[in-house]
Amino acid sequence: MESKQLLTKKELNNMAFRSMFLQASFNYERMQACGWAFSMLPGLVKFYKDDEEGLKNALKRHMEFFNTHPFLVTAILGLVLAMEEKKEDPEVIRALKVALMGPLGGIGDAIFWFTLIPISASLGAGLALEGNVLGPILFIVLFNLVHLPLRFGLMHYFYSFGLKAFETLQNVTVHVQKAASIIGVTVVGALIASFVNVKLALEFNVGEKLVNVQTEIIDAVMPNLLPLLLTLGIYHLIAKKGMSPTTIIWLIIAISLVLSFLGIL
Repeated sequence: MESKQLLTKKELNNMAFRSMFLQASFNYERMQACGWAFSMLPGLVKFYKDDEEGLKNALKRHMEFFNTHPFLVTAILGLVLAMEEKKEDPEVIRALKVALMGPLGGIGDAIFWFTLIPISASLGAGLALEGNVLGPILFIVLFNLVHLPLRFGLMHYFYSFGLKAFETLQNVTVHVQKAASIIGVTVVGALIASFVNVKLALEFNVGEKLVNVQTEIIDAVMPNLLPLLLTLGIYHLIAKKGMSPTTIIWLIIAISLVLSFLGIL
């Protein structure tokens, strides 16, 4: 028969809330370690309430380097809390933290940065561009409808199931990351046509007819071809040439000004 778990739902919710400050003390030596230890502190205090030396050692262990996706951190947090409660070997706990940091970072990027945020931001931006003040509100609401239940739900799930939850995560990690990446790439592709605007102003006479290069030649062959080429070019400069986004922004501004002055754009 399993022993009763020490942490209450209220305490788990409190630590899930504290995890929102994971990156408040972000630094390049230990990354999110301060925020991680801050999130775990109430649980550790309860586990080691009669062992001051054990509490010091636990906090010292959890101030080691830590870095994962900030929105999925509660998955690791719940699992580690379950192991700390059972007084598992510190080396095993450390190994599981390290093993989960990378995969959850990849899953989080696919779900949030490449899928949820582009979708919710595009919907909110669509309203904002029409002058509707509900645009930013819609973005915040849509984002948190996924973010908050996931953050708090993962905390309870991984704490309740402990090591069994880790096995489940191993089985679904690859599939979730792949599916979310496919959706994210599809959405980003659609956003290119909606938000990247490049049009040529060139016109020339064919007999008595004035031909617009953009509408009557390029768009007739492939609509939104120029936004696609611009996006692929920027990707090439970042991924292949190692150019910084700031440099690319200034480059785009300079080229746009020159081409506009020449009457090409």
